[in-house]
Amino acid sequence: MSSLPSTPAKTPFYRDIRTLKWAFQIAALLLVFALLYWLYSNYQENISKSNIQTDLRFLDNPANFTIPGNDFDQSQPVRDAFVQGFLNTIRVSFVGILLATALGTLVGIARLSKNFMVRTLGAVYVELIRNLPLLLLITFMNLGVVLQAFPRIEDAWVPLDLFVISNRGIAIPWYLGPSGQLALIILAAVVIAFIVGKIRVRQADKTGKQDRAWIYGLAVFAIVLIGSWIIFGYSFETPFVDGRGSTGGLRIDPSLFALLASLVIYTSSHIAEIVRGSILAVNRGQGEAADAIALSGSQKMRLIILPQAFRIAMPAIGNQYLNLIKNTSLGATISYFELTQVAQITVGNGSPAVPAFTLTLLVYLGISLVTSLVVNYFNRRLALVER
Repeated sequence: MSSLPSTPAKTPFYRDIRTLKWAFQIAALLLVFALLYWLYSNYQENISKSNIQTDLRFLDNPANFTIPGNDFDQSQPVRDAFVQGFLNTIRVSFVGILLATALGTLVGIARLSKNFMVRTLGAVYVELIRNLPLLLLITFMNLGVVLQAFPRIEDAWVPLDLFVISNRGIAIPWYLGPSGQLALIILAAVVIAFIVGKIRVRQADKTGKQDRAWIYGLAVFAIVLIGSWIIFGYSFETPFVDGRGSTGGLRIDPSLFALLASLVIYTSSHIAEIVRGSILAVNRGQGEAADAIALSGSQKMRLIILPQAFRIAMPAIGNQYLNLIKNTSLGATISYFELTQVAQITVGNGSPAVPAFTLTLLVYLGISLVTSLVVNYFNRRLALVER
């Protein structure tokens, strides 16, 4: 008579791997909370002894400093200074992202060129720039290029009588008219151009003809913009040298130009490598198929290779966008009044350091999170749909 198999002994809970995993995670979490509580307790104790302000009432105090490049007055509250610093950060970030993407894409394509000279210049640019410390590049651009290589205002360069370039900054032609209204006009032109492009694509799907959506969209955008410009009475003004400065147009301060140029040059060198690697990751058969239907080199790159390459590159390029936004804080080293510089001067004038820098950190965090949402949206739109 066979004996029944014995039931294995139950593992004690203190030796169960699942119990041990949960216990370890809970213990680690408790240690983190204990450390944060200890730091917060010390902070509260120290500020109570020092009688330091911890709320945001300092935002109502007079700033007691001016911000170059605008009409900000030192009698305005600190709150307005932070708003101006935020706007300056957004301006550099937005323009820098656009220019770095365009330049990085061109250099990335150049690195794969069949022309030896173009390919070599692209490689030298990438290997030289991306191995430099960004802070050193910003300092050199400010002290070595803008303040030393650019001429004095008396000998300013005036290309085509449209620009004024000197060590006091760069003045460019600018529009005259309501800014808010112009922003709405541009937005409307973009929406209308997008709709026209979609219509052209649908018509092409039905007829089998080439859609040329981007040409029609660009033409409609230009027509709407120029028509609205004339209807609402906008005009341009050009700058000119006036004594020890320039008058008219839009003046770009030396620190703004140095920071923007450095961020664009540095970030584009990283984007170039991402674009190059993404182009190489596209299946070679795609290029061979484009050659088989007699597409030109530019058509093959623009219509076949780059759209697929950017699907691969978008997550990595998004990281470079975030790095560029955070690197704008280095503008404080050359006295560009972005968020970090405003916070430093505010604290130097007697405002409490912890609330001021905490507010700055939260603003940077908000900008980065919004940028991540936008990048993730386009990443999902560009992602390949597998069936």
